Amino acid sequence: MSAWPAACTLATNEGELVLIRVSVEPRLLEDLLETLAELPFLINPQIYHGVRTTQKTSVEFPAYASWTAAVRSALATAGVSAQLSVHPMLEALRMAS
Repeated sequence: MSAWPAACTLATNEGELVLIRVSVEPRLLEDLLETLAELPFLINPQIYHGVRTTQKTSVEFPAYASWTAAVRSALATAGVSAQLSVHPMLEALRMAS
């Protein structure tokens, strides 16, 4: 039996709290971080090198779901070739535990 409520979410008026993961080739990490620094909201990134079975570098940070479009747009505008995934924060916490 799980201690996590089945239908619980973490949300505010800005939307659900999510974990955004952006994966890039290692040589693009600096470009990615500069792009994220230009966003109109603060982020607290964690960087993982060589994650999973790929040699990609991943940057993860908590955000609100409503921010996802701005992140995608900033990456596209900057021409940063990245893979972006978004997971509800509670789901991400369950996977980590």
